[in-house]
Formats: sequence, C-alpha cells, structure tokens
Amino acid sequence: MQNSCMGTVTTVASVFRPLLTAALGTAPPAIRFQFWDGSSLAPADGHTVGAVVLRSKDALGHLVWAPGELGLVRAFVAGDLDFTGDVFTVLRTLQQSAPRDARLGADAAVKALAVAARVGALRQRPDPPAQEAHQRGRLHSKRRDSKAISHHYDVGNEFYELVLGESMTYSCARFVSDGDDGRSGPDPTMALADAQAAKHDLICRKLGLDREPGMRLLDVGCGWGSMAIHAATRYGARVVGITISSAQADLARKRVAAAGVSEQVEIRLQDYRDLGGETFDAISSIGMFEHVGGERTAEYFNTLRALLGPGGRLLNHAISSPGGSRISSRSFIGRYVFPDGELLDAGATAAAMQQAGFELRDVEALREHYALTLRAWVANLQKNWDRAVELVGVGRARVWLLYMSASALGFEDGGIGIHQLLGVVPDETGKADMPASRRSWM
Repeated sequence: MQNSCMGTVTTVASVFRPLLTAALGTAPPAIRFQFWDGSSLAPADGHTVGAVVLRSKDALGHLVWAPGELGLVRAFVAGDLDFTGDVFTVLRTLQQSAPRDARLGADAAVKALAVAARVGALRQRPDPPAQEAHQRGRLHSKRRDSKAISHHYDVGNEFYELVLGESMTYSCARFVSDGDDGRSGPDPTMALADAQAAKHDLICRKLGLDREPGMRLLDVGCGWGSMAIHAATRYGARVVGITISSAQADLARKRVAAAGVSEQVEIRLQDYRDLGGETFDAISSIGMFEHVGGERTAEYFNTLRALLGPGGRLLNHAISSPGGSRISSRSFIGRYVFPDGELLDAGATAAAMQQAGFELRDVEALREHYALTLRAWVANLQKNWDRAVELVGVGRARVWLLYMSASALGFEDGGIGIHQLLGVVPDETGKADMPASRRSWM
C-alpha cells in the first residue's frame, strides 16, 4: 500500500500504515483510505473500487472506545467515517478483506492504541450517536417490545414511503410474474411494486383465500395495511390487521379507506398476545416473527393456533439464520435497527409450528428475492436522499443506508435467509384440506 503524501512531514496516512497492514495484511483491498489531513493510502497498483474516508480523529476514537462493528458503525452514523463509490462494492471488498473471526489480532490492537494516541484520538471519548437504542426491562415483555417496535417503525411514514415505494410493503418481495413458477429464479427487471403484489398474491393463494369470498384473515404485524388491502380487494377477504406501531396503524387506516375497503378491513393497535375469543380462517405473519424471540416462539404459535379452526392455515414469512442467532445488543442491527431481534433456524421454526398443532405443508425460500428487494430500497433512498435527511436527519438516513446495503450482501452470500412456512390445522379425521398440487398457487 502506497502513501500518496510523500516527504519528511509526518502525515496521518503514514501513522496509519502499520495499523492497516496489521488489520488487513500485506495484500490490501482495492480501497483508498483517505484521512482528515488530506493524506491517503492506496494499493500500490493504484486500482481502487472506492474509498473509506476518515473525516476526523473521532472516527478512530469510536473504533478504539468500542472496538469492532459497533465502533465502526458509530463513526459512520456520526459522519466521522464515510464511503465513496458504490456502497455495495466497497462493503463487499472490505468484508472479503477482513479477518475471518472479525476481530483484530493483538498486534493490530496494540498498533490501534498507538495510532490513536499519536493523532490525539484518546483525549476525549466521542459520544455515541443519538440514534442508538438502549432497551430496558424484561426481554420481550409487552412494554419492551412496544419500545423496540417504536424505535424502528415510528420514524415517520413519509420516510418509509420514500424508501419502500408505492407498495408501502416492508418485507421481501417476490420477483416472479404471473404464469412463472419461479423455478428459473427471480426476475431482476420486474418493478418493485409488481414484485410486492406478486408476494401478497402468492400468500393469499397459499392461505386458500381464493376458495371463496368473505374468508376471515388475521394479518399479524400488518404494517401499513398492504397485505390486508390486497386480500380484501383481490379476494373479498374480511381482514383484521394488528400492529403495535401507532404510526403504522394511523396510515394503514387511511390507506384502507382510500382503497374503499373500510367495511372489510379493520386495523387495530393491538399486541398478538391480547387476541382471544376470535376465530379466523387464515393467518398471515409477514416480517413479524423476527420480533417474537426464541423464548416466546411456542407461545406465539400456540396463540395463533387457538384462533384457527379445523382446516385453518398459517403462513409464517420470516428472516432465518442457519442455527439461529440472537442479535447482539452490541451489534449494528441490535443497537440501531432491530433492538431485541432474533433470527431462528427455519427448521426450528418448522418444528415449533408442528408442536403447536400445525401440519407443515409447504416451505419456500426467497433469499435471492430479498437481496433484490433491499437493493431496490437502497436505490429509492439514494434517489431521495436530500428529502430523507430533511425528514429523519442525516444520522437516521445513514443508519438505513448501511443497514439495507449490508443486509443485501448478507442475503446474497447466504449468511441469512428468508422462508415462508405454511401450516394447516388438520380436521377431526387428521386431513389437512389443501390443493392437490403446489402448482395451484404458483
């Protein structure tokens, strides 16, 4: 790695060189590292795909006081560290260059402290950005869950409209057009709104809403009402949508009224644990299960099972992680995006559904589709960046840019997945009333 500022004067780049060598090895990535004094470090061949820009000594201060992912994110959200070039390419290049255990060795840690001392980054600990969440109380209690949901969803409906587009659907789309069985993979040329409609339609048919009009659907974690509106307008369903985000509920009711289905769709500000004494023909849980937590999985599926009669169906659409993973409170996602979130192994979720009395009838993976969805959301955010900053502030906008970009890469490389699991309540004879062929909903 060469220093672009030569001469006898000590530059920040020259001070950083031993640290970057210790952290990234002697074969540096195709990234230029630019520093606040104007100096920089780049590969000897000059080829770069982008740059990491350290705008002040606080960038290093964040990393020293909170080593690893949290410090890096704090520096980025605060604006002390930035990327230039295509964000996906820069992040992927850095990811491929990082140590496999994602931790600096002892040599690099010592050098980091030495560099921080030389550039004055140890004199004062930089404050964490205001966008961090700090949860209190019993994990997955109603009060704590409500605060976690509010942290993520109650940031302004107009901001979500900028990011999500006209469909206002905050879950994985399905980039497969009518008549395509999806076996050839997602179609990246398909418009996001069409792909979201295709996802909703697939779920409606899996739930059997096409059997007859007037079927009663519960949509758990209904967001801004898109699934409820689709089920009501396309299939004549009577829908109850529940959310614990007041901002979502307010806009969902307005969207339902605008769609002319107020007599068919009821939007409630309600926790799933407060449901009871009602019966539904089908239940959709789309992008909700990640907030439930492993310890409450049995309670979740038992609660939903009690709301269904014989032949009732549940479609659980959720992000998954091989082996399962609880999102750490010191991780980027846990501190800034989904406090208390947890990703379960798809097999464990399937087992939990069966233990609650559902017969598992279908499993579908949509990993590649979520990568495309996230890339579309990032494009929307970047296209509307100035307005997004006006609405939620530059820190929150930067959280979303980093979160969605990194998540897209996670789905692309298989680090995380997403599955739709369909469960059916058998009737008294043990029969689950299902179409003869899976192709009937494709």
